[in-house]
Amino acid sequence: MNAPMNPPSDCAVLFDLDGTLLDTAPDLAGAVNELRVEAGLERLPLAALAPMCSFGARGMLQAGLDLTQDDADYADTHGAFIERYRARMTRDTRPFAGMRELIRQIVDSGWRWGVVTNKATALAEPIMEAVAFNPAPDCVVGADQAGRMKPDPASLLLACERMRLDPRRCIYVGDSDRDMAAGKAAGMATIGVGYGYIPPGDDHRAWPATRNVDSVAELGTAIAELQHAALPNRQQS
Repeated sequence: MNAPMNPPSDCAVLFDLDGTLLDTAPDLAGAVNELRVEAGLERLPLAALAPMCSFGARGMLQAGLDLTQDDADYADTHGAFIERYRARMTRDTRPFAGMRELIRQIVDSGWRWGVVTNKATALAEPIMEAVAFNPAPDCVVGADQAGRMKPDPASLLLACERMRLDPRRCIYVGDSDRDMAAGKAAGMATIGVGYGYIPPGDDHRAWPATRNVDSVAELGTAIAELQHAALPNRQQS
């Protein structure tokens, strides 16, 4: 990704966490498999659980234990899942291959970066500290801080407020149609990634995104294109 001429300092790339910035599926799946073993069930393969990781605990409990929020024992099982996940959430979680280099390129181009996730902040912040990006993100915003989850744009707008940025000068990157809807509602350019946790039957190229990509390498190219084209045009409008 080439640095733009006279790169602006009032722009940022914001990332969803699970399935976009980090591969968190091994620890999410590991936690629900621990519950399965305790219940006398066999472990499920990562491939069967990963597509629902973007839905967090709710997705894991549905995929791993066939539980929904309407079930009487959902709240207790949800609490047990969070306890097990918290104990192991940095064990196998890693940035997607090429992501550290991409973050460095973004920063070298003069842009800032941050994380906006539906994950609880108390979980997201320790994970980000453990993976130790250099430089660290300017902000890590969980849905609990904004009081509303994506597709509501509240958490994205809160991130911009904290970074003192115009949302129209930001790009939001995510692996779900909820992410794209939130970014659009916030007035941001959006990039939908297909390498993340996509449920069966969901086509990421059908999401209402400014760009859709299949890999981290394509993501770098898409960000560069928006840096050079879409956002300068918005500034002039």
